Amino acid sequence: MALPEQSPTNFFITPSELSKILTTPNTKLVDASWYLPAMNRDGKAEYDNGRIPGAVNFDINAIADTSSSLPHMLPSPQMFAEAVGAMGISEPDDIIIYDGLGVFSSARVWWTFRIMGAKNVRILAGGIDGWKAAGLPIETGEPAPKNPAKFKTDFQDAKVRDYAYMLTNIRKSPSLVLDARPYGRFTGEIAEPRPGLRSGHIPGSKSLPASDLIENGQLIETSKLDYMLIEMGVDYAEHVTTTCGSGVTAAIISLALETCGYTRHSLYDGSWADWGSQPDAPVARWK
Repeated sequence: MALPEQSPTNFFITPSELSKILTTPNTKLVDASWYLPAMNRDGKAEYDNGRIPGAVNFDINAIADTSSSLPHMLPSPQMFAEAVGAMGISEPDDIIIYDGLGVFSSARVWWTFRIMGAKNVRILAGGIDGWKAAGLPIETGEPAPKNPAKFKTDFQDAKVRDYAYMLTNIRKSPSLVLDARPYGRFTGEIAEPRPGLRSGHIPGSKSLPASDLIENGQLIETSKLDYMLIEMGVDYAEHVTTTCGSGVTAAIISLALETCGYTRHSLYDGSWADWGSQPDAPVARWK
């Protein structure tokens, strides 16, 4: 089935707009902050110390397939429904996702909610850092308990790709693969931060660093995004698959694609953490 319909212009909400609907019953705030070790920030600790009033904490490492050796793989629809239902979230709610930076792990959680069947999911432009800079209220102390809700999933399995699909795609190439990792990691000139992974990229994929798509805690303007995607060949592609190091920043490309009206795309959930650890997976490098 197709993803729930939502206007591409409505994927973001500003701090000012959010402040006006903060206490509306169906507005549900989700703190999705997660950081790479090099960023020297702790998302859970920051949530505990101060959050947007009413926000719940979404830990991408806990609400995940913990049986997998790969990091923050998608949970089953049942696990997801139980976890977010306990947070008081239902699929028709007005769900606002935020992180510290504006567009980082929030994009991954935005993508997760949407493929699980949420009807209206937005990202807070500028994140909680922007919220604080605007002088808007912060909640401290123990979060208030939430009334449990029922989240009815409608899992969009075609939006998720795995190793077997990616391997087949090298030979048949029905999908254009866009890699969100920094360019040096794509070429293999910079070692992967996760131990045991080879360096390089999936043969035939193209580099589109997620950092190039973001400015001041939000996506760059749509006209520039569209130009960059056209340069990648998206307008001629039958389908697009996004990938990155572990499936987090790939969702930033997915968000950019949706924003520009490209809907035929999927995300390689395991991404390079999966591909780079497979001993028989072909790897391309640029010297």
